[in-house]
Amino acid sequence: MTPEAAALAADRRWQRFTARDYLCPCCGQPSTGLYDLGFDHPDPWPHGNRAAAGEDTLVVGADRLGTDLCTFDGGFYIRCTLPLPIRGSDQVFAFGPWASVSDASFARYVAAWRAEDYSDFPGCFAWLANALPGIASEASVPCNLETGDGTARPQLFAQSASQGLAGLQREGISFDRLLDIYAAAGNDLRPHLGEA
Repeated sequence: MTPEAAALAADRRWQRFTARDYLCPCCGQPSTGLYDLGFDHPDPWPHGNRAAAGEDTLVVGADRLGTDLCTFDGGFYIRCTLPLPIRGSDQVFAFGPWASVSDASFARYVAAWRAEDYSDFPGCFAWLANALPGIASEASVPCNLETGDGTARPQLFAQSASQGLAGLQREGISFDRLLDIYAAAGNDLRPHLGEA
């Protein structure tokens, strides 16, 4: 066991966070455990939340937002996951952002997605299309979109030119950083987990 893994295993907050039967003594709130943070739409999408509208696909004129694909104002977007390993554990937290891709890449992805065969689409260049809570804002984050075997959403990996995010994906995040991310997204778990 690495020193970082040993420190995390000894952290009482981590123990409470990962315990399925833990209840906060102040409010009775159960531990949520690890969960991912998704985005309903790309940040530039101008027509509101699809989920709030109660629609599987939100269509406004020629603009279209589904659960996995989005097109508007000449832009093409694919929903993906952006993994961040948690240092000292074998667990991975993921954001569920959107990636902006070229029209040619979008057409190739959609064809592969419909055929459920990604052999002709191993991935493409993409731009991160959402600001990530708890992650320092970077103007434009160049990424690689990778489809893997096609059984899950494609994954987004920041290129090394994006030092902050690429470094976090490569080296992982601490448990404290994970809690900061949740707090920045509006769910501060720290008061419910107590002291380390």
